[in-house]
Amino acid sequence: MNATFMHGNSAIGNEIMERLHLLAQYTEQDGMMTRTYLTPAHRGASGQIAAWMRDAGMSVRRDAVGNVIGRYEGSDTHAALLMTGSHFDTVRNGGIYDGLLGILLPISCIASWHQQGLRFPFPIEVVAFSEEEGVRFKAPMLGSRAIAGTFEQRVLKHIDDHGVTMLNAMKNADLDPTQIAAAAALPDSIAAFVEVHIEQGPVLLNEDLALGVVTAIAGATRYMLELTGIAGHAGTVPMTMRHDAAMAAAEFALYVEQRCSRIPDLVGTIGQWEIPNGATNVIPGRVVLSLDVRAGEDAERLAAIADITAELDRICVQRDVRSSLKKTYETSSAVCADWLQQGWYAALERKGCKSRSLPSGAGHDAMAIAAISPIAMLFVRCGNGGISHNPLETMAMEDAALAAEVFMDFVEHFDALGSAKNSALSSRNK
Repeated sequence: MNATFMHGNSAIGNEIMERLHLLAQYTEQDGMMTRTYLTPAHRGASGQIAAWMRDAGMSVRRDAVGNVIGRYEGSDTHAALLMTGSHFDTVRNGGIYDGLLGILLPISCIASWHQQGLRFPFPIEVVAFSEEEGVRFKAPMLGSRAIAGTFEQRVLKHIDDHGVTMLNAMKNADLDPTQIAAAAALPDSIAAFVEVHIEQGPVLLNEDLALGVVTAIAGATRYMLELTGIAGHAGTVPMTMRHDAAMAAAEFALYVEQRCSRIPDLVGTIGQWEIPNGATNVIPGRVVLSLDVRAGEDAERLAAIADITAELDRICVQRDVRSSLKKTYETSSAVCADWLQQGWYAALERKGCKSRSLPSGAGHDAMAIAAISPIAMLFVRCGNGGISHNPLETMAMEDAALAAEVFMDFVEHFDALGSAKNSALSSRNK
């Protein structure tokens, strides 16, 4: 069942890169890549992706949250399917490869199989997840949560920066929110979910490796923290008598850095820091900041959070400031199935590729799908120091072509019938 796709052939790689740049025209802001959920730019991209899916030989449907799903039928229409895909929304002023690679790569691969008249014993579905970043309505992974059956109805009340509720945005996009439950995949209908994604980091680049096999996707906990002290004159209040909220925040931030530096796969970030009504000659009486803690092992993340919150209490007592810590988001880590990781490694070996395993510190749609299916992920090297969520995000055509080769080899050797047994063995061994 080997497809004709010679090592080094750049045809698919060129097509992927051309389409990535074509989709960049669907943006909300001229001169930068911004495409948030259900905006005109988002809906335009949805239509273009659907057209490419049809051209590749797939049937296409759109579900109640706007996921675009292309199905390449197998010889056994009732077999559990192999699902792949990623998201087509972006952060504000982001890059053009994040998410989109995992949609366009399998579309091009399926087009190649379709041209050869090649079908598999199982169906393949490519899902262009409508929303993963959570930018417009502060609710991430809407598309994948809908398919996983974990979509939370309460987020329909969320409001964007213009006062539009998610519920109304969906209705305006001709989506029916009452049918969201129907978007959930049927039990045992998915043999496995695999996602191809740019690394969004520098590990592969620094080791001169084009591809990597992901072991787990880090769990994350996010907070908003408000520290309240007493504002005062910067020149008249002695240092020993201050209740400086900013200095308490600074001490807290340094502890987060120190605590999260102890373990290689643990990271902590203070991404937002605001002093409301701050002035150069006023001791800050109030500071608002964010906290994001991630780790591949949930136990490591939770232990770090326990230490961080205990240190926060100590700092507040010592500096006589008050704190309000509100959890805004939490998700557990998602472990990639061993047997699927081995499938990636076997494909890499057959293609003569060196690689390595590594965790993903970024969240992905695969995390949500892990609730209903075994998952696996293939990372593709980023350029420009591994930067992502940034206009400088980049990827080489040669790496895209190689990733496509490996993906095709993986699929051509995928055993959907054996996947249930492998999944059951993995579950028993946990």
